[in-house]
Amino acid sequence: MKSTSVLDPIPGASARGTSWRIDPAHSHVEFSIRHLMISTVKGAFGDVRGTVWIDDSDATTAVVDITIQVASIDTRQEQRDAHLRSADFFDVARFPTITFRSRSVEGDHRESEFRLVGDLTIRDVTREVVLAVSSEGRLIDPWGAERAGFSAQGKIDRTDFGLTWNQALEAGGVVVGNEVKISVEVELLRQVAEAAA
Repeated sequence: MKSTSVLDPIPGASARGTSWRIDPAHSHVEFSIRHLMISTVKGAFGDVRGTVWIDDSDATTAVVDITIQVASIDTRQEQRDAHLRSADFFDVARFPTITFRSRSVEGDHRESEFRLVGDLTIRDVTREVVLAVSSEGRLIDPWGAERAGFSAQGKIDRTDFGLTWNQALEAGGVVVGNEVKISVEVELLRQVAEAAA
């Protein structure tokens, strides 16, 4: 697959493509992690926002800029969510957001599948991650707006980002696994440029 670096500042990206806004009401980031070495806990971040710039004439230059509010974490268990927001894990008081900024596109976003390489920042620690992305379609909604859907999967080692809390089990192993699987679903709304005054 062809890979092209996308390092231009975000403000300049719109000049060479179309701006799309993430629809937070129809987008979310899910994660799963092993618990007690025998089961999997799943959760999600409900507040996901950002912008994507797409140039259909050059499919390798998409620019993705996403911000997640960590306080929106939900694992369906209030006590666990409070622990995850604490200094043991995400430390929301000091690091309220998780961000992702793309650096390159491998493949063609107009095709059904491609790879997105970018910088993920958690607790002010930035690491490169690779997401396998699938295009879910593009259409005009009943209100005349153009929308596009994408899903993505990837995985990280949480300890790479300073998320190191754990407890050893008497029978061996630990309470929380290190590998985190990530699943992203986003719906994009094309932004219409305002007419010049």
